[in-house]
Amino acid sequence: MTRPEAARLARECRSLRNTIVDMIHAAQSGHTGGSLSCVEILWLLYARHLRVKPDDPAWPDRDRFILSKGHAAPALYAVLAARGFFGADALPTLRRTGSMLQGHPDMRKVPGVEMSTGSLGMGISAGIGMALAARLAGRDSRVCVLVGDGELNEGQIWEALMAARKYELSNLAVIVDKNDVQLDGTTQEVMPLLDVRAKFGSFGWAVRECDGHDIPRLDAALRWATGAAAGPVPRVVIACTVKGKGVSFMEGKSEWHGKQIGAEDYRAAKEELGK
Repeated sequence: MTRPEAARLARECRSLRNTIVDMIHAAQSGHTGGSLSCVEILWLLYARHLRVKPDDPAWPDRDRFILSKGHAAPALYAVLAARGFFGADALPTLRRTGSMLQGHPDMRKVPGVEMSTGSLGMGISAGIGMALAARLAGRDSRVCVLVGDGELNEGQIWEALMAARKYELSNLAVIVDKNDVQLDGTTQEVMPLLDVRAKFGSFGWAVRECDGHDIPRLDAALRWATGAAAGPVPRVVIACTVKGKGVSFMEGKSEWHGKQIGAEDYRAAKEELGK
């Protein structure tokens, strides 16, 4: 990746963060911290790595993406709109009655959403089903699942990791948004994860770890995760991120997991984000 490309992508991520803050402020409801932490992950996936057709969301040979941490829906909506799956005029309707953009993604309503998510822990299991279906259909579609590190408290996650390795799903990739903060505290305080990289490795997965906001390094890790398989092993990228990234008074704060953005905080956030 060239420096101009990285700089352009960084500007686009800043714009997406502005959009997310606008949406959540307008709704006076939503999950800010975990949406801001995964912007680079989502944008690089959709802008550079996932094979999708925004004008044909049901294209049979598309890659599938599952936002297992469904509360980060504002980030996904901003990215899908930026890629042209639907018009940006829908974004201010976040969480309104009758809007397709509800607090968690609805696959029946939102173009580009592959799975309705919200209850944590189920995304990898669903991704296993999609990866197996692609294999049975003879398609080379890939499946990517984004999970939160707080979500790793769910036991179903670890059952799914065993199943994915058993079935040698090299067309399945998981990205962990490791921002070290969850709803009511740090992951260390709530349920220590210890060495996440070693845990995934012990389940037979190939593992890479990187700074989830360093665009060139994250891009390389995602290229490895979604590229041609070197063997029959599912892959995981542990992306080390910052909860509330881009707005200093939100960064690393569990209170901004789902706090309303009031008028004063909104003005301060927009000033930091450059708009």
